[in-house]
Amino acid sequence: MITVLSLGWGVQSFTIAAMVALGELQPITAAIHADTTHERTATYNFARQWTPWLEQHGVKVITVHANNTDDVTRPDRPTPIPAFTTRPDGTPSGLLRRQCTTNWKIRPIRQWLQANRDKQPVTMWIGISLDEIERIRPSDVRYITNAWPLTDLKMTRNDCINWLTHHNLPIPPRSACVFCPYQSITDWQHLHESAGNDWKHAIEIDNAIRHKKPGYVAYLTYHRKPLADIEQFKQHKHQPPLFTDECTGHCFL
Repeated sequence: MITVLSLGWGVQSFTIAAMVALGELQPITAAIHADTTHERTATYNFARQWTPWLEQHGVKVITVHANNTDDVTRPDRPTPIPAFTTRPDGTPSGLLRRQCTTNWKIRPIRQWLQANRDKQPVTMWIGISLDEIERIRPSDVRYITNAWPLTDLKMTRNDCINWLTHHNLPIPPRSACVFCPYQSITDWQHLHESAGNDWKHAIEIDNAIRHKKPGYVAYLTYHRKPLADIEQFKQHKHQPPLFTDECTGHCFL
């Protein structure tokens, strides 16, 4: 049997990787990062800085990529992200079908596993903490058994932050694609205020998806307004939790 970690480079998955590195969890075969190519600049910077540290401490870091991460802008392909929609008359509708997690994260990881597991069963560690236990899902393939070390240790996200601080390790930035519709208004505000091209990239995607699905108008935001008009909706303080429906817990780790 081999054991791998789904490494999203957020607080929870980095905590698990660091616990392995410092001997508080058993060794693993690899920590696999499925790079969507759309992560925030801060996440890429963090990964670039801390990959060598993990590898120096015995944690092999593998980065895999999908070959279709441009689907979000290609006019000839369906929008793979769960964008919020309205009818042409402005009546709110549902979300577009979410395919990004499967296409950009789960599939590339499984392709690597199939090429490297030598028919051995796989234990997949996923960085879901105790306060997110509702996100837990079993594996949908026989050769993979999902496991959640943080919930076994009864650790919340705050516990992870405290553990990292206690071990003089940095707190990673939140991991998510810059244009993920599951972000809160506060997340969008932080992206708006951040330096670099992340906000510009998110607006480009928001504009690109607007009329890709015939009969619908699509938006990245829950309030179904153009992202560029953030001043019109950022005063909203409440919206339902969104990322708890994220497919099998491979995002926001």
